[in-house]
Amino acid sequence: MRGLIGLIVIVYLVGVGVVLAPTVSGKWNTFTASELSASVIQALPAALAWPASLYRSLTGRGDAPSSNPQSKG
Repeated sequence: MRGLIGLIVIVYLVGVGVVLAPTVSGKWNTFTASELSASVIQALPAALAWPASLYRSLTGRGDAPSSNPQSKG
């Protein structure tokens, strides 16, 4: 069981790294360290939510449902 949990954590962290890779590689040589860290911190919430965005892209669903399902038109 510990091995399975460890594997899930590793896959999650690799996914976070994959999502953050374009941000880091695009700004690595051209920006200062403070600007790079600020852009990584700004991209971090989306990177941490990569399983939800992957699920939405696989199921074909758009954004999260609205808070009021009664107002459809």
